[in-house]
Amino acid sequence: MEQRDKNGLTEQEFLAKYSPGDYPRPSVAADIVIFAVDHLRELAGGIFPQGDLKILLIRRGRHPCLGKWALPGGFVNPDETVGEAASRELKEETGIESGRLEQLYTFSDPGRDPRTWVISCAYMALVDGKDIRPIAGDDTDDARWFQVRYKTQAPETPGESLSRLWLLELSSAETVLTAAVRHESGQKGEEMEITENDGLAFDHAKIIVHALCRLRNKDGETGIGRRGLYG
Repeated sequence: MEQRDKNGLTEQEFLAKYSPGDYPRPSVAADIVIFAVDHLRELAGGIFPQGDLKILLIRRGRHPCLGKWALPGGFVNPDETVGEAASRELKEETGIESGRLEQLYTFSDPGRDPRTWVISCAYMALVDGKDIRPIAGDDTDDARWFQVRYKTQAPETPGESLSRLWLLELSSAETVLTAAVRHESGQKGEEMEITENDGLAFDHAKIIVHALCRLRNKDGETGIGRRGLYG
């Protein structure tokens, strides 16, 4: 015997009457942070990166944020998972195929995209960049490796939460992008806020800092996530 809800409907009857348009729905996107070093050397006990840390960025060829630099990414199609969308967008926009993408974080701040309500699920990977040459494609004007430099500043007066300011500098030839992101960690969890931004699209400075935090926590003795400091 089929179960009926308080309105006397079976599940089949409920689904026949269900209207998705009764509830506002977000668009779902995938953004990808690809870090690279000059060489990944495999030794007993793990894989050890060598060389300066770089990040892959594309220059947007369409509105919004036309001309600004962004992480590769795009919207998820109805017939694919978010992970599949991340791999597809990475290849379409840069020509790069990454065998393994690690899920990083979900970004859902209201207003993070001026077009509409967009939730982004970010992915990341660390690759050997020595022989990888990104090629701009799809709706991008350019695709490049940027050297990653950053420093963190602790507040002068510590409070109840652990607060740290990340100062980013991403450079490629004559192009230099900068951003400042405040990172607070306390009883209510972690929060990030972009306080300054010059040249990066959307909230991608925040996504990059999240990825750097992940890299610093994962790198153990290799130190790759801690190199490239300036100041």
